[in-house]
Amino acid sequence: MSDKYKIFKGDEAYFVTFTIIDWIKVLEDDNYKMIIIDSIKYCQLNKGLQIFAYCIMPNHVHMIVQTVGDESVSDILRDMKTHTAKAIVKKLEEENPEGCEEILARFIAAGKPLKRIKKYKVWQDGNQAKLLYGNRFIIEKLNYIHNNPVEYGLCKVPWEYKFSSATNYADKPSLINVILLSMW
Repeated sequence: MSDKYKIFKGDEAYFVTFTIIDWIKVLEDDNYKMIIIDSIKYCQLNKGLQIFAYCIMPNHVHMIVQTVGDESVSDILRDMKTHTAKAIVKKLEEENPEGCEEILARFIAAGKPLKRIKKYKVWQDGNQAKLLYGNRFIIEKLNYIHNNPVEYGLCKVPWEYKFSSATNYADKPSLINVILLSMW
C-alpha cells in the first residue's frame, strides 16, 4: 500500500476525502446527508473526533479533522464509514426510492470481489488523507472545502450550503459544531 495518503499520527490534523463507490450521488437527498451528520456528531461526542471543517457533497465528503484520545483518525473514519454504509443501505432498502435497485446492485457488485465485504460496498477504500502543514496549505484546503458546493452548482455562496462548515465560519446556524481555524 502506498504511503501517499496514509495517516501516520493520530494527533495531527488531516484533510480527508472519502467517496461513494463509482461516484454514485446517493447523498444528493438531504436525508442521506443527515446520516453522515449524525455519525460525525457521534464521533465528536464519543470518539474524540475534532472537526475544523467539513462539506458533504452528493457523492463524497471532505473534512479537516484531528483526534484527541486513544483512537486514530484512521480508526474513527473506518468506523464512521462502516456505520454510515450500513445506515445508507438500510435507508435505501426501507424507503425504496427511484433508482434504489440499481444503486444497491452497484454496491453489491463493488463488494463481490472482496472477501472482507459481506454484501454491500458503499465507500471507496481510503480517505485521501493529507497531513496539514503551514497556514497557506491549511487555508487552501479550507477554501477548497467551502467552495466545493459553489463549484458544483449547489449554491451561489459557500455559507448558503447547510451541509458545510462554511456556515460556522460565516457565523450562521450550523448542523455541526466545529473548531474554527484562525490563521490571520
